[in-house]
Amino acid sequence: MQIAFVGLGVMGFPMAGYLKAAGHEVTVFNRTMAKADEWREKYAGNCAGTPAAAAEHAEIVFCCVGNDDDVRQVILGDNGILQGIPDGGIIVDHTTVSASVAREVSEAARSKDVGFLDAPLSGGQAGADNGQLTIMVGGDADVFARAEPVMEAYAKAIILIGPVGSGQLAKMVNQICIAGIVQGLSEGLHFAKCAGLDAAKVIDAISKGAAQSWQMENRWQTMIRSEFEFGFAVEWMRKDLKITLGEAAGNGATLEMTKLVDGFYAQVEDLGGRRWDTSSLIARLQK
Repeated sequence: MQIAFVGLGVMGFPMAGYLKAAGHEVTVFNRTMAKADEWREKYAGNCAGTPAAAAEHAEIVFCCVGNDDDVRQVILGDNGILQGIPDGGIIVDHTTVSASVAREVSEAARSKDVGFLDAPLSGGQAGADNGQLTIMVGGDADVFARAEPVMEAYAKAIILIGPVGSGQLAKMVNQICIAGIVQGLSEGLHFAKCAGLDAAKVIDAISKGAAQSWQMENRWQTMIRSEFEFGFAVEWMRKDLKITLGEAAGNGATLEMTKLVDGFYAQVEDLGGRRWDTSSLIARLQK
């Protein structure tokens, strides 16, 4: 297929590469053109000077940028994706944004006979690098059916949750759960240290039971060694939690733990940890 990919950050760069490796004709756009040139050289693809130019002949345009305003700019703005994508094309937005922006963009796309899916990701940089992402999708079933086989190039699970906005809402649930799990693991490891326990033996025991989690299996060793230079950054998590808490204020959900952990991440930022991995919650307990 003719594919465009807009946004070549730590997630988008390898994802676009997997699409090229799957045999698609891929054209990329990135605001920092040096990054687009680097991608073109690595994957022997094409790059364009604007999102509109990248989308000009694309059947599907994938987007993975930073926040609500970035999505509006690259899709709705001057020289945005909607200025170039052909009628009948599809936009798949992998950015984590508010559900309201997803619906806003979907309406604009519909008015131009373009399909839209909000499709935030779980799995972090490692998932993108290894082509093992989980994708939560909101949109029409017929649009999803056309895009799903293409997304399989970099995903291990792709699930249509419901109408547009549902993917973003599901991602909020994901971040709520992760916040609690990482805080619990941080306190557990901190407690084990204060109690004089051998952390390796404790984890070996409890990871076989109900306490087991991906975070425990993959992060406990680096957490006790205060190694946080990888994975999903604290500043990105706080962006996601801000969106989540804003949505909760509108739908009536009570997120006491999530609000508390967001405050803990603010303390990690004060320690210089804006770009540390989210497992750095333990740092505020070890200081």
